[in-house]
Amino acid sequence: MRKYLCFLGLFIGPFSTVNAQGLYDSTHITNIQITFAQSNWDYMLDTAKAGSEGYIMAQSVSINGTLYDSVGVKYKGNSTYQPNQTKNPWHIELDTYKNQDYQGFSDIKLSNVSKDPSFLREVLSYDIARQYMFAPKANYAVVYVNGSQMGLYTSAEAITKSFVDTYLGSKKRTFVKCNPPAGAGPGTTTYPDLVYDGNDSTDYYDAYELKSDAGWAELIHLMDTLKNNVSAIEDILQVDQTLWMHAFNNALVNLDSYSGGFKQNYYLYRTKSLQFYPIIWDLNESFGKFSMTGTINLSSTTSKAQMTHLLHANDSGWPLIQKLLNVPMYKRMYLAHLKTIMEENFSNGNYYTKAQYYHNFIDSAVNADPNKLTTYAQFQSNITSDVSSGPGGGGPGGGNSAPGISALMNARSTYILGLSDFTATQPEISNITATISSSTTGTITASVVNANAVYVSTRNDVEERFNRQQMYDDGLHGDGAANDGVYGALTTITSVQQHYYIYADGTTIGKFSPERAGHEYHVLGFQNPTNGLVINEFMASNNGTIAAADGEYYDWVELYNASSDPIYLGDYGLTDNLDDPTKFSLPAVSLPAGDFALFWASDEAVVDPYHMPFKLAKSGEEVALFYDPNGTADTVDYINYGAQTTDVSYGRSYDASPDWVFFYSPTPNASNGALDLEELEPIHLSVYPNPHRGSFDVKNMSAESVLIKGYDLRGVLLFTKRIEAGEAHRFNQLQNRQLIILHYSGPSSGGAIRVLSVQ
Repeated sequence: MRKYLCFLGLFIGPFSTVNAQGLYDSTHITNIQITFAQSNWDYMLDTAKAGSEGYIMAQSVSINGTLYDSVGVKYKGNSTYQPNQTKNPWHIELDTYKNQDYQGFSDIKLSNVSKDPSFLREVLSYDIARQYMFAPKANYAVVYVNGSQMGLYTSAEAITKSFVDTYLGSKKRTFVKCNPPAGAGPGTTTYPDLVYDGNDSTDYYDAYELKSDAGWAELIHLMDTLKNNVSAIEDILQVDQTLWMHAFNNALVNLDSYSGGFKQNYYLYRTKSLQFYPIIWDLNESFGKFSMTGTINLSSTTSKAQMTHLLHANDSGWPLIQKLLNVPMYKRMYLAHLKTIMEENFSNGNYYTKAQYYHNFIDSAVNADPNKLTTYAQFQSNITSDVSSGPGGGGPGGGNSAPGISALMNARSTYILGLSDFTATQPEISNITATISSSTTGTITASVVNANAVYVSTRNDVEERFNRQQMYDDGLHGDGAANDGVYGALTTITSVQQHYYIYADGTTIGKFSPERAGHEYHVLGFQNPTNGLVINEFMASNNGTIAAADGEYYDWVELYNASSDPIYLGDYGLTDNLDDPTKFSLPAVSLPAGDFALFWASDEAVVDPYHMPFKLAKSGEEVALFYDPNGTADTVDYINYGAQTTDVSYGRSYDASPDWVFFYSPTPNASNGALDLEELEPIHLSVYPNPHRGSFDVKNMSAESVLIKGYDLRGVLLFTKRIEAGEAHRFNQLQNRQLIILHYSGPSSGGAIRVLSVQ
């Protein structure tokens, strides 16, 4: 998820050798070695697949040289699995019998690429999808069994409870796999189409697989709302992310999906906002490999390139498309998303640059694959040219036709962007500003032309829903003069950061800012532009970080004078309750420009003017700075914080920054400024690239091992890795363009490094 933030930070240069690789590192091919004690392992796997689909135990599995014993293994897939073929798809589960994982991943799913002569469709499609939605990472793996090479596979991140916990912030809510448990095919009579058929959950068992302990009632409520009360759909469905999914499927002619004949290959997860979030899955037949729309069979590359951009907009059998696209504004949003995908990937040729990279990268591995289900000649040609016959590629909806990826997408880009829906005048959004007008109120403005209405969607936490409100050009909403083309809205702020995006609704097609809105967003951070005195850092659980004069370890709050002049503290106070703003008055002294003042939350009788009569709650509460020269007690700075960790402070990413981060090396009475090389001594670490673009490498250049922990802005632990002396590791278990705080510790030193997000 891209965050539009600006940070000061450390840029440390590259290094040449990376000894460890991420499971889904797109610059390496994963090496997987499976060892079975039994010589009849293939028969055992076929038998398990034909029966209960249970796992059999592999004696060991090695992943990039890391060895695991007692691992659950089974064949997976429906049409891609065949009991008489050597190269079948795999599901490896590292923790079936033991608690073990590879870099945090325990489920590894490997596709045998039976339906894709190009070997590109799945990996390339996920690359594109992740720009607009939470979707699996994917790369390639060479698999060996008992020393014999099975071939080159595609490896895609499994959609598991761990996946939704990582990307959506929880794993205990309703979680539905929208695929028929027995597999879809021409004989399937019940599809996961989200058509409402009453309230009896047993009527849906053949079409959906519940991955959570409960949730049928919530799923049925979604279907009921789609059918009978679509005006309330935003209460239970993340509509904008659903429109992104539809736009993606349509752009890439990905018909083995909800948009196609079987209406499958997606998941639904009910987030903490109580809205279902759709997660796309199984992209091996994207770029026109699957032909069945459910109403017609697209038999040629031309018919696929010219597939209607409003497929199923009037078909009641696809209510998730029909009902949404029949809401005029949703349709215009969908058109904006589809145009963005076509312009960002296809009309500019970016997709082909990526495709060529992957093609060249895996060329020798495809050639060496002893069991590939298409020919090497087909692999070489399918990046540009249709493959109309040859081995492999069959199965329901696929036939033997595989359009050349560039032949299809160049034609589709020209066709889509030439339609009147996309050549119509589109609104323009510019000059976006966002300011804090009080402790709880923000003002967002933007210049907009060619719009019939303008909206801003806001949320105060990543786990909240975006709430849409209209912006006005009436001179009454912080927008300046009326009718000057500047639209404004007042927003309520309950956190240190507010996420927002703007939507301008046109006559035919809409426009978003940022264009990948919903998945990406602008950030309004609390700052105090009025007087320069700010809450800069605090610790709500001090067990040994810094002691007060009496030797006790109290909670503390640090203030910073960000102005160029001294500030008289006697006019200010601090409180942990906005309903009682005058709990503590600051001492009658001046704080020099650029200086700090530390106050102890001791909750004891005042022993000096720097002890406050309250403590800070480790579980989370509020801290406010107020200005009270004449009894008005105006709040000038405010933070509503969540649960804290002992001896970890929470502060502005740099002094007076609007952005807050956790400090695993707290800086009481000192600057929160960016680290420099000297501060990394004596532990020498190289971080590259910084800013990162979805992954980064860390090399330990010291003579001792270092324990690395990575945290996001919320303080959620993302990964833990020990890096031995002289070795390196690639971290890619993170959201693309996510700010990471690395905390490192070794026998002789420790500290923190900010790994920056980029625009």
